[in-house]
Amino acid sequence: MSEVRRIVDQLERAYRGEAWHGPSLREVLKGVTARQAFRRPLPRAHSIAELVLHITAWTQSPAEAITGTPMPPVIPELDWPAPAASTARTWRLALDSLDRAHRLLIARTRRLTDARIRTIVPGRKYDFYFLLHGVIQHNLYHAGQIALLKKG
Repeated sequence: MSEVRRIVDQLERAYRGEAWHGPSLREVLKGVTARQAFRRPLPRAHSIAELVLHITAWTQSPAEAITGTPMPPVIPELDWPAPAASTARTWRLALDSLDRAHRLLIARTRRLTDARIRTIVPGRKYDFYFLLHGVIQHNLYHAGQIALLKKG
């Protein structure tokens, strides 16, 4: 199996399921209502909706980087986009955007070669191998936070 195929497999496991560690990001998000998504059980912690928007931003940017768009700077409004509103529609749109970003990242990653994943990401000092593994780790890190917030 090529390295690109392994990475795609891990991206899918972290996002959709059959992950070794437990529930994937989408498994953790299953059944989260808009009310839960926008609730802030911990005063200084992000809400589930904010986490989803953050994950989407850092799934979309790597997908765009694969086609040559430089990764954006880590500034608050890009890193932690604010929800437009605290409504059921906004929550559905956030989940749809997350799914679209994931599908785009998977499609573009599949087109990479094993040689290309060792090239430097536009706007960064590391390669696509490091970036894509980072996306996997990032999704699982925040899935754990979401799991705890769901209980709160």
